[in-house]
Amino acid sequence: MKKIVAMLLAVSMTVALTACGSGADKKSEGVMTYAEYDAAGLDTEVVIETYVQAKQSWWEDKATLYTQDKEGAYFIYNVACSEEDYAKLVPGTKIKVTGYKSEWSGEVEVVDGTFEIEKGNYVAKALDVTSMLGTDELVKHQNQFVSFKGMTVEDAGNGEAFMYNWDGSGSEGDDLYFNVSVNGQTYNFVVESYLCGKDTEVYNTVKNLNIGDTVDMEGFLYWYEGANPHITSVTVK
Repeated sequence: MKKIVAMLLAVSMTVALTACGSGADKKSEGVMTYAEYDAAGLDTEVVIETYVQAKQSWWEDKATLYTQDKEGAYFIYNVACSEEDYAKLVPGTKIKVTGYKSEWSGEVEVVDGTFEIEKGNYVAKALDVTSMLGTDELVKHQNQFVSFKGMTVEDAGNGEAFMYNWDGSGSEGDDLYFNVSVNGQTYNFVVESYLCGKDTEVYNTVKNLNIGDTVDMEGFLYWYEGANPHITSVTVK
């Protein structure tokens, strides 16, 4: 009898925990799932619930955010935001965003939006997409927090391991562009200065790379005329 009671208690606890976990991911009424957002046409209004993963910038009461939930990721561009609210948007913060789905040079984003902070917290783990480089599968993870492993630093095009700006026209404090390769293919990555400025660890790590170094990286899978990852950490192997 005691065994039966214990089993019933264990089952009831499992059901309760499962319900609690699923409730945490449940969308509020009127809020799109990621699949619905993904299927929505450009320039249509979208309502999403998502979690801040990083902040790119704040300027004139507008914020640009990297966000994600367990289904997919959303790049929130120039959402209306006071400086006071911007300070509250630490990684993991849940927000409800109403705006319009847009696309710029391949980057799908939410523009002209407003948001409200909600209860909840989620920080995504980096998804290893190294094997997806150069495939059609990669774009399905656009804007997600991702990792690239075992890549080799190549010439950035100027005889060095990096250059300031995409064409080498910049200087200290500007974006850092660098080339890395895997399986015989070379890809161009960037440390976006608004996201990770000159005083950050990743900025200085990239400045000290050598051609031929092997590196692991993490960042956000931004898109600009193709994959244009915004790198947030680099580890030299």
